[in-house]
Amino acid sequence: MRLLGCRTMPRIAMPFSGARHSIRRSVVRPIGHLFGELVGLIPALLAGAGVFLVVAGLFYYLQPVASADSGSVSPGPSISVAPYSLPPRVSALPSDGSIVTTAIATRITIPALGIDLPVVAAPANEEFPLCNAAEYAVLGTAMAYPGSSQATYLYAHARTGGMFLPLLNQSKVNNGAAMIGMWVEVYTDDNQRHVYQISQVIRHVPNSSSAFDGALAAKTDQLWLQTSEGTIKDPYKMQVVAEPVGVLAATQADAHPTGKGNVCPDAPRCKSANGGGCRR
Repeated sequence: MRLLGCRTMPRIAMPFSGARHSIRRSVVRPIGHLFGELVGLIPALLAGAGVFLVVAGLFYYLQPVASADSGSVSPGPSISVAPYSLPPRVSALPSDGSIVTTAIATRITIPALGIDLPVVAAPANEEFPLCNAAEYAVLGTAMAYPGSSQATYLYAHARTGGMFLPLLNQSKVNNGAAMIGMWVEVYTDDNQRHVYQISQVIRHVPNSSSAFDGALAAKTDQLWLQTSEGTIKDPYKMQVVAEPVGVLAATQADAHPTGKGNVCPDAPRCKSANGGGCRR
C-alpha cells in the first residue's frame, strides 16, 4: 500500500535556523491564551520562561463540552470534494454503558507555527494530495475522529500558505526539539476544539504501509500528522505525534472553515479518468 501523503514543491527557502527566537516569541501568546481557557481543565506549569505549557500526565477529559453556538450543525452545500464526508461515530463507553458520539475533524491549527487549514476528505481515487487543506486518512477505518480511542491521522503538503512546511523545517533543527510541547488544535463538526500537545517528531519515515503501524496500534486518543520530506520522488515522510490535553467549546464559524482545498497547480496529470487531486 502506498503511504498517503504529500509532496513538496522544489525546495522552498524558509531559514528557520536563524529565526528560532521568533518561533519562541510566537509561542508565548497562543500558549498564554490557551492556558487561560484550560486553567480549570488541566493541571499545568509553564516551562522555559513561559514558552511552553507542559501538562503533568497529559491526561484527557472525555466528557462532552457544550458548544458555543446553538442549533444544528451543517457542513454547507454539497461540493465535488466533500469537506466532511463521514457521519458521526457512535460508540459505547465500557465503564457505564453510556453512548458517546464523536464527530469528524474539520480544521487544524498550530498557532505557534502559523498553520491553519481546513480538514477535508480526500477526493475519490486520489493520485495527489490537495493544496490548501489537510486530509484525513482512511485505512480500513476512518482515522478522523478526535476524542475516540484511536489515532486521528491527518496529512498535508509541506508548502507555504498555512500548510505543513513549518513542521518540516522545524524537524530539521535538532530533530524538531523546539516543537515538543507545542499546542495543536483540531476542530470537529460538533463545534468542539480538541487540544493536543506535540510529544514526538519522527523523521525519515519510509514511504510504505509500515509507516502507519504506530497510529493503527493506538488504543487511546492520539493525533498523528504527516508531511513530505522532499519532492514527489522523495521516498521519506515526516510524522508528528501529539497527545490529548483537553476539549473546549468552539463556535460554528471556527469549527466550519470555508476553505475546501484545491488541486495543486503543479499536480501531475491524472493517470486515470476517475483520478482525484490530479490535473486533467
